[in-house]
Amino acid sequence: MNQPLGRPNARVDVADVLRGLSVMGIIILHSVEHFNFYSFPEHLPFAWMKFTDTALWDGLFFTFSGKAYAVFALLFGFTFYIQDDNQRRRGKDFRLRFLWRLLGLLILGQINAAFFTGEILTMYALLGFVLPLCSRMSNRTVLIVAVVLLLQPVDIGRLVYGLLSPEHAPARDWGNYYFGLAYQVQAAGNFWETVRMNMGIGQLANFGWAYEHGRLTQTAGLFLLGMLVGRKEYFLYSNTHEQLWLKTLAIALIAFFPLLGLYNMLPDYIDNKVIATPLSQLLYAFKNLCFTAVLVCGALMWFYRSRRRHLLMRLAPYGKMSLTNYLWQSIMGSALFYHWGLELGRYMGITYSFFFGIAFVGLQWWFCTWWLKRFSHGPFEAIWRKWTWIKR
Repeated sequence: MNQPLGRPNARVDVADVLRGLSVMGIIILHSVEHFNFYSFPEHLPFAWMKFTDTALWDGLFFTFSGKAYAVFALLFGFTFYIQDDNQRRRGKDFRLRFLWRLLGLLILGQINAAFFTGEILTMYALLGFVLPLCSRMSNRTVLIVAVVLLLQPVDIGRLVYGLLSPEHAPARDWGNYYFGLAYQVQAAGNFWETVRMNMGIGQLANFGWAYEHGRLTQTAGLFLLGMLVGRKEYFLYSNTHEQLWLKTLAIALIAFFPLLGLYNMLPDYIDNKVIATPLSQLLYAFKNLCFTAVLVCGALMWFYRSRRRHLLMRLAPYGKMSLTNYLWQSIMGSALFYHWGLELGRYMGITYSFFFGIAFVGLQWWFCTWWLKRFSHGPFEAIWRKWTWIKR
């Protein structure tokens, strides 16, 4: 059962389950993408795979793209609150210690970036300062700041500028430009050439894409929402909290479908890229945010109402070792799909890659279950924890 948040070092079971589900979605999607290396076989072994490839690609992107990361960001803010609150109850201030913790995450992120162009740990380390900065603000103030960030102020500014200056030349798509350069090295470079590319061009591609698609402000806003969820104890079951999540689910569903329709219709009605691009990014961010709320609320209702909660709890070890699982998938994905490794993308289409992702997640889950029976933290979680609490 869930423990009350008032206890030091208490965990909320559903948060581990949610974290496990989100990381599973991320890894399966990355497997289908061949870890940002979009190289696929020219010919499929069976004609029916054209259908399954399309169905799996569209279904996985619809369900997880931009949403699994959002859930992960929400839980990052929630975890900060748990740690900060536990230290405050002991009469200690966790904020400076958390900044030191972010430095450790930045180092782990750079290790991860050496293998994978789509890594997010560096972004979390750089944006995470918003949590200690806002941690002593009132709930109302934190909510206002979070909403402003989630409304995508950069894209709103770009849209207003485009409406006022429609003749202005559209900005270059820097994310795709650098990803194109990265692809050339992924397709032909050796290990050290790939690492060198990932540490430079790869990170420019990753941050360029994140900026152009509203991922930076959205991530910071979700950090703050997660902190609020922790403050209000919304993950702990009560009739009031259940009604709140059900209302959130209804509102998110009602808002999602019009936003999805407008996003799909936009190219047919607005040709000017100076206006269409920021408006498209706004609709993209808002529809993803709504569907993220659907996923979170649905998972919570499933967890709280299921008579077989123990089956869901089997995902908790995977969520507790999410950092290890995320780093492991980057290293293995690069070794298996890039040119310097086995380059399996030449042989594995989307359908095969999907089943590979399922098998890979299953192997990780088995390892997490085995490891946590013997140790209290995952390998990289333990390293990060020791870094956090190192004494001066």
